[in-house]
Amino acid sequence: MQTRKLGGTDIEISPIAWGMWRFCGDDVNAAQSRVEAALDAGITLFDTADIYGPDNGEPFGSAEALLGRVFQQAPSLRQRMVLATKGGIRMGVPYDSSAAYLRAAIDASLSRLGTERVELWQIHRPDILAHPQEVARTLEAAHQAGKIAAIGVSNFSVAQTAALTHFLTVPLASQQPEFSPLFLEPAQNGLLDQAMVLGLTVLAWSPLGGGRLGRPNDERSRAIAALLDAKAMEAGVERAAATYSWIMAHPSRPIPIAGTQNLDRIAAIPQAFQVEWNRQEWYRVFETSLGEKLP
Repeated sequence: MQTRKLGGTDIEISPIAWGMWRFCGDDVNAAQSRVEAALDAGITLFDTADIYGPDNGEPFGSAEALLGRVFQQAPSLRQRMVLATKGGIRMGVPYDSSAAYLRAAIDASLSRLGTERVELWQIHRPDILAHPQEVARTLEAAHQAGKIAAIGVSNFSVAQTAALTHFLTVPLASQQPEFSPLFLEPAQNGLLDQAMVLGLTVLAWSPLGGGRLGRPNDERSRAIAALLDAKAMEAGVERAAATYSWIMAHPSRPIPIAGTQNLDRIAAIPQAFQVEWNRQEWYRVFETSLGEKLP
């Protein structure tokens, strides 16, 4: 995979990321195998979060802790990846971007991961009660302390991104929205346009629609899957690869976060680069998702 810069930084990242929402269990050897499979596929950008765990029936911080145990067992793997994590979701609250909480969340993530620094730290979801200036000062302090190399946001609106950017003296590096053929909102609400204006790297979470494109169960999903299958068959790849390539065709160059934990499917992720979309084909998927023709 041809690498690119993370936002305006000098950090080189792969054009597809591997997500760790479902990275779970007690088998460190199996976890290491999944990490190595992603690296062997050419993926260098790994995205996790402190909240990853409870959705898998495990405690808060479990995905980070498991990755930390992998690093203990195979320290060289840490040097081969660009590590991104997220914080700011507080169970039972639900969001907290106060200075005290963000400081504690960053330190706790570093401790669980067993690393002194992460390349990208992202606010997982916006806290309506946090002033963006306070958030900016807190993240800048963590950056100056060498704990985080770059700052990103996740699930922020255009206005929320602009507000934080206004107060930051360290340039914002990334925006992480949900984006897929089933969820087009970032291409319609100005978020992807803003990313291009600000030079932000876009990390697209749930690129397969939370698995719904793998197992379509309604008329809309099945119609989109049929178009993706036609393109996949043309290129001799799987539907997932065609889906990733559709996302990457947007001029903001979104990076799909592939969440599969299956070794064979991880190995197949680079098939996405075998697919090329022309405008008519790409728009057909877009219009099918919308359920109507564009004007």
